[in-house]
Amino acid sequence: MNNLVNRIPKGWQAPHHLLVLILTGCLCILLSQNSSAQPLKPGFDAKEYLDMLSIDFLHADTPWTNTHLIPPANAQLVYRSPETGLHNRWDLWLRDDGVAIVSIRGTVGNKESWMENFFAGMIPATGQFQLNDSTTFKYRLAKDERAYVHAGWTLALASMAPDIVAHIKTYYKKGYHAFLISGHSQGGAISFLLRSYLQYLDDPEFPKDIVYKTYCSAAPKPGNLYYAYDYDYITRDGWGFRVVNARDWVPETPFSLQTTNDFNTPNPFMGVKRALKKQNFFVRLVIGSMYNRLDRSSKKASRRMQKMLGKRLSKLVKRAVPGYSAPPFTGSHNYHPAGTPVILYPDAAYDSKYIFDGKNLFIHHMYAPYRELTNSIYH
Repeated sequence: MNNLVNRIPKGWQAPHHLLVLILTGCLCILLSQNSSAQPLKPGFDAKEYLDMLSIDFLHADTPWTNTHLIPPANAQLVYRSPETGLHNRWDLWLRDDGVAIVSIRGTVGNKESWMENFFAGMIPATGQFQLNDSTTFKYRLAKDERAYVHAGWTLALASMAPDIVAHIKTYYKKGYHAFLISGHSQGGAISFLLRSYLQYLDDPEFPKDIVYKTYCSAAPKPGNLYYAYDYDYITRDGWGFRVVNARDWVPETPFSLQTTNDFNTPNPFMGVKRALKKQNFFVRLVIGSMYNRLDRSSKKASRRMQKMLGKRLSKLVKRAVPGYSAPPFTGSHNYHPAGTPVILYPDAAYDSKYIFDGKNLFIHHMYAPYRELTNSIYH
């Protein structure tokens, strides 16, 4: 640009419309360069995912001490949070190209961390609850009032969210406007909820032009179908992935049960009893009895899950998190997976190497199988 200006003869006056064209052209070039400089791109990127997988497992082997995993060459760990909630923790990494990474730790080897997973009563995706004696956590994780989420992982989100939001604000001011969110296993489940929380955060000081991309690796199901619909919508066009080894049982959890109350409106079950009244006595007796037995048994099983995995476990959670008071549980236990699926399908070579011996329940869930399958499929 300076060279162009230096070549203009002294005293020469360009026509007004020509100056406008020149300035407009320069502006378009600058905007084009800024757009192309966006460091995050939509779509599944195998290398990017493998980097996130390493970072997620480095929660156990911090780069500041002796390590067994090699961190990505283009990223540095800049912050490790204190443990909160039920032994939850997150790391902040910075990538050389201007991307910040929020990595959520998964389950660790103590009863409180495992209790968080089993604390699977469903709560509304919008609401508030008492986190401790001095903190009320207000949240919105979906627009639809029929969206429900996992109580334990929402508690984990509540314990980390203020710290995460504060760091995002800080690093946004330093020029980091693109964030990767990642986690493996329990960390992946919480990553779903974190992405939703940031989407709907009611904070006028929070930046609205941040680009997010999410990799939820080996993640369990975070909420019901209406939560999944919302998550898939806000991360549409390649911005939110769940990566699953087809041999891994963890993404199949929590227990899920669909009843007639869980269907969209309208649905054919709404008018079953009214329709039966129009039939003859024999049809009403036989079909009505069959329908009632199926409907009642599924609803009874759902209520049992809600009671055992919600209300009863909440008493144990309160002992571990003093001052915590769970929000009201919903009348549903209909969990669904969320995120654009990336299925890592094993071949014969994988099955000959990773053999279940009756004890190694997590053989298909760990770092090595996810890394090797990704490499074999995408490289």
